[in-house]
Amino acid sequence: MTDRRTVLAGFGALGLIGCAPKGEAAAPVAPPAPEALDLSALEQAHGGRFGLFAHDLGTGRQLTARGDERFIYCSTFKMYLAAATLLRVQAGEEQLDRLIPVTRADMTNNAPVTEPAIGSSLTVEQLMKGTVEVSDNPAANLLLKALGGLGAMQAFYRGIGDASTRVDRFEPEMNRLDGDKDTITPAQSAANIHRLFIDPASPLSQDSKTILLGWMFASPTGVDRIKAGVPAGWRVAHKTGTGGYGPTNDIGILYPPSGAPVILAAYYHAAFDRPENEAVIAEATRLALTALGRA
Repeated sequence: MTDRRTVLAGFGALGLIGCAPKGEAAAPVAPPAPEALDLSALEQAHGGRFGLFAHDLGTGRQLTARGDERFIYCSTFKMYLAAATLLRVQAGEEQLDRLIPVTRADMTNNAPVTEPAIGSSLTVEQLMKGTVEVSDNPAANLLLKALGGLGAMQAFYRGIGDASTRVDRFEPEMNRLDGDKDTITPAQSAANIHRLFIDPASPLSQDSKTILLGWMFASPTGVDRIKAGVPAGWRVAHKTGTGGYGPTNDIGILYPPSGAPVILAAYYHAAFDRPENEAVIAEATRLALTALGRA
């Protein structure tokens, strides 16, 4: 797990943003309108449709490319599922060490954590770690059921101010494109990340943020996506999502060696499932950071 002090230090740096002198209330400032980021050349070269939203937490600048269009989110939702579960832990409605039985009937594809546990049990914490770090699908389904089902997951989004994200199906059916089912917009995803990790009024406690960011930093998935597009020395806390037929996503917080981080939500609905899809996300990341003057 990522060193707790490192993560807390990152939040300490964010605490310098927008501070008012002691005893003086900060005047509300409307955020600047998002600037358009042209990714049409990437789309023309590789096919498909690319959605991106970037938010520089130092300057406040925001970039958007199809930011208000819907994209199927695939496993990126698992970061939000863990956040929803941690909120229940904070409220005393769930326990990190509660054991949940794992059965063969729970199995579906991609089960590196749950399959070895068939016939035994895993803790809520182990299930969260597995679903965020290695995208274990049965773990996600077990957590969704423990949360109270699909309606409870949608209620979580509404509770953090997200009025548009859809929650319709369990894994792996949620990865199948079907209208607006199980979709999110890049702009809303970036806003959700800001609400959970950056907003001083975040419903997540500091301990919950540290736990969740630790899993996001430790995730070995998607090394050729956002991680491949950031400058040397940057660290990425992220969650990937892949549809297996084209959708290739990555969302998270990008931490430079010094200075404020950048929130980035990238959703690429490629024409086909190809290894180069990951490189397209890396290139879009580089283009966004260059446009923000952070490359």
